[in-house]
Amino acid sequence: MDTNSDDGNQVILYAEFTVRAGHDETVAGLMAGLTRDVRTEPGNLAFEAYVERDRPARWFVYEVYRDEAAFQAHIGAPYGAVFNAQLNELIEEQGSQLTFLRRPGTPPVH
Repeated sequence: MDTNSDDGNQVILYAEFTVRAGHDETVAGLMAGLTRDVRTEPGNLAFEAYVERDRPARWFVYEVYRDEAAFQAHIGAPYGAVFNAQLNELIEEQGSQLTFLRRPGTPPVH
C-alpha cells in the first residue's frame, strides 16, 4: 500500500528510546521479532527501526497505520505488550517516547 497517499486518516508516528549499556543485542533481537509481527498487521503500512549512526544506543522507529482503528489494533496486539514490558527493563527512559506526525496539508487531528 502507498504510504504517501494520506487522506488525513493515517496514524503516523515515531518512537525513540535509548538502550542501556550491554543490552544492544537483546534489544535488536526483540525488535526483529516485533518488526516481523507488526508488518503482518493488516493496517500497518510501514514499520522501520533504525539506530543513530553516531549513537547506536539511540533507536528511532518510524510507523504508519492505515487509520485510527488499525493503530488501536496494533496497540492491542498481545505481542506488543510483551515487547514493551521487556523493552522497558532495557532502556534508559520509562518507555518509548512517541511523537505523532501528520503530512503537511492534511487536517490536524483533535
